[in-house]
Amino acid sequence: MSSTARFSTATVPGAEQRPHSDVRHGVERVDEYAWLRADNWQEMFKDPSKLDPAIRAHLEAENAYQAALMADTATLRETLFGEMKGRIKEDDSSVPMKDGPFAYGTSYRTGGQHPRFFRVPREGGAETILIDGDAEAEGKAYFRIGGVDHAGDHERLVWGFDDKGSEFYTLKVRDLQTGEDLADLIADTGGEGQWDATDNGFFYTRLDDNHRPSQVFHHRIGTDTAQDRLVYEETDPGFFMSVGGTRLNDWIMISISDHETSEYRLLPAARPDAEPVLVKAREAGIQYDLEEGGDVFFVLTNSGGAKDFRIMTAPVSDPREANWTELVPHEPGRLILSVIGFRDYLVRLERKDGLPRIVVRHRATGEEHVVAFEEEAYSLGLAGSYEYGTDIIRFSYSSMTTPAQVYDYDMRTRERVLLKTQEVPSGHNSDAYVTRRLLAPSADGELVPVSLLYRKDTPLDGSAPCLLYGYGSYGIAIPASFNTNCLSLVDRGFVYAIAHVRGGKDKGYGWYEDGKRDRKQNTFTDFIAAARHLVAEKLTSHDRIVAQGGSAGGMLMGAVANMAPEAFAGIIAEVPFVDVLNTMLDATLPLTPPEWPEWGNPIESAADYRTIAAYSPYDNVSAQAYPPILAVAGLTDPRVTYWEPAKWVARLRARKTDDNPVLFRINMDAGHAGASGRFSRLEEIAYGYAFALKVVGKA
Repeated sequence: MSSTARFSTATVPGAEQRPHSDVRHGVERVDEYAWLRADNWQEMFKDPSKLDPAIRAHLEAENAYQAALMADTATLRETLFGEMKGRIKEDDSSVPMKDGPFAYGTSYRTGGQHPRFFRVPREGGAETILIDGDAEAEGKAYFRIGGVDHAGDHERLVWGFDDKGSEFYTLKVRDLQTGEDLADLIADTGGEGQWDATDNGFFYTRLDDNHRPSQVFHHRIGTDTAQDRLVYEETDPGFFMSVGGTRLNDWIMISISDHETSEYRLLPAARPDAEPVLVKAREAGIQYDLEEGGDVFFVLTNSGGAKDFRIMTAPVSDPREANWTELVPHEPGRLILSVIGFRDYLVRLERKDGLPRIVVRHRATGEEHVVAFEEEAYSLGLAGSYEYGTDIIRFSYSSMTTPAQVYDYDMRTRERVLLKTQEVPSGHNSDAYVTRRLLAPSADGELVPVSLLYRKDTPLDGSAPCLLYGYGSYGIAIPASFNTNCLSLVDRGFVYAIAHVRGGKDKGYGWYEDGKRDRKQNTFTDFIAAARHLVAEKLTSHDRIVAQGGSAGGMLMGAVANMAPEAFAGIIAEVPFVDVLNTMLDATLPLTPPEWPEWGNPIESAADYRTIAAYSPYDNVSAQAYPPILAVAGLTDPRVTYWEPAKWVARLRARKTDDNPVLFRINMDAGHAGASGRFSRLEEIAYGYAFALKVVGKA
C-alpha cells in the first residue's frame, strides 16, 4: 500500500502566493509566502490575539487539515498516550539536595501536570511545598516555571514563570515563612534571579523588544522595580548573557557568549553596588568558563590551541589571563565538558572515545580517578551539589535499556550510594531489549556513531520499521539515555536509532567544527549515511524509516528531505528551522545575530550567503517526490518562528510532484518547547508516533 493510500482525503489549505523579491550579493530570490511572517511579531509574542486575522485563518485551516487526515488515529493516539503515561510514576519526586538546614527538591502529584518545589529538614522530616506549579497554572492555557532560587538565609526565593510560551518570563519573590508572594514583580526577564550575599536583593537579566537578554539589573526587595540598578548592558546583539553565582556565595558572575566566543565580568556578591570587573576581554574563537575554587577560579578554556579544552587556575585577587596557570593540560580527543570545584576536589565531566565519564581530582595531591561504567552506550549527568565544603557529589546514569539511576558519590572513599532508580509503573524488563552502537561510514569516510534500541525478538531481516533521530548543531551531543516514550514504538517492532552526526560534540570538538558553517553539509550526509547503513545491516529498509528531528534537527529533516527523499518513508520535523537563509538575513529576530558564528552571516558575506543558500531547506524545495511529512510548531516560539514551517509546508505542496500529504500542526497556545504540562506533552509525542506508525502501515 502506498503512503498516500494510508491517509484520508481532505481539502488542502491554500496558501496565497504573494511574490516578494529580495536581492543580496547580486542574487535575486522570490519568496511567495513571505506574507506569513507577522510584521508585529514582537507584539504578538506578548499578546497572541494581535496576530493578523488572515495569518490566523491560514494557521487554523492547517490545523483543521491535519486533524482530518489524522482523525483515524484517534484511538491509537489514546492508546499510545495511555502507555506512555503508564510508564511515568505520577507522584514522582526527586531526591532532595542538601543545603544548610534544609534539602530542596521537586515533585509531582498524581494527575498533576506541573512540578512542585519543596523542601524538608536536612536530615528528614515534614515536606513543605514552596511553589505548587499546578495551582499557579490554574486557568492558563500555557504555563511554565523558569528558575527557582532560594536565598542564602532560606527565608525567600525568587522564581520565574512564562504564561504565553514566548519565553518572556515574569519574576516574583516568595516569602517562605508565609508562602505569599511579595509585591516585587518584574516582567520581560530571562526567567532566573540570583541572590546577592545580603539576601535582600537579587540580580536578573531583562529581555529587550527583540527578545535578547541585553541588560543585567539588581533589585532590592521592597523597592520600586523602576529604580533597579543597571549593572551591565551588552550592546552587541550577537551575544547571549546570563547572571549566576557561586556556592560559597562570594561572587556574582555575568557570562557573555555566542557559540564560539565568551567573556566574564565579576562583582563581589556582598557588594551588589560594585561595578563588574572584566576577567578576559572577548576574543573571537576563544571560550572560557569560570568555576569557584576558594582562593582561585578554575578556568575551562580552549585558549592556546586547546581544541578539546584544558583547565587553568586564576587567583581571585587578580584573575586576568596573564595570571592563568595550567592545571589539566589539553589532550586531543578528550573533550572536557564541564568542571565543578569543591574545597578538596575538582570534578570534571568529559567525553572520550564517544562516551562520557567523570574524573575526580584531589586538589592537594593532584591524584585523579575515574568513575567508571561498563555498558556499550550510556548517558551520564553531573548534578554536583549546593554545598562547596562537601565530599559528596551527585550524578545520574542511564542507558537506552537501563532506567535512570541517581547516585551520591563520596569522592574521598570512592563509595557510590544508589539513591533512586527510575520507576516504570507499568513494568520494564531490560533483558527484553538490546542496545548497540554501530559506526556508519559517511560520504567522506568518517564513521558516524549510531545508537540502537530494539527488542530481542525484533526480526533483523530488513522488515522492521525504524525511527531515526538526529540533531547535529551547536555542539550538542545527543545522549544514549533511557527514554520510556520510545518503548511504545520499540514494543511494536521498531528499531529506535540515534544518529550522532557531525555538528554535535559526540566525538570531540572537531566533530562539531566539521558540522558547522561551510562544512554544514556533513551533518546532512552523515544522517543519510546512517539511514543507508541501517539498511545495509538489514536492520530496516528505506521504505520503513521515519526520520525525526526538532529545531536545528528540524532543519536537518528539511535538508535530507530535499537531498534524499527516497531514503525515508516519512519525516517528522518539530519546530523546524527550515527558513535558514531568510532568518539569518533578518537581524531583528531574537537569535539571528548570536547565531551568525554557527551558520555564517549572509548579510555581510557573499560566501556565507552561498553556503546557506545551498542547503537552506525552504530555498531548496524542488519538483520531486517527497515522503509524507509532519511539521509541528508553536505560535509564540521565539527560537524558530511559526512562519518558517508554515512557509515550508506551503512551498512543499506547491512544488512537489507526488500525492503524499504534508501536515502542519501548530499549537496556538505554546512556543518552542510545545505544551507545558507533562501529560499534554505526551499527547504531542503520541501524535508524532501515530504519524510514524501510519506511514509504515502499522497504525
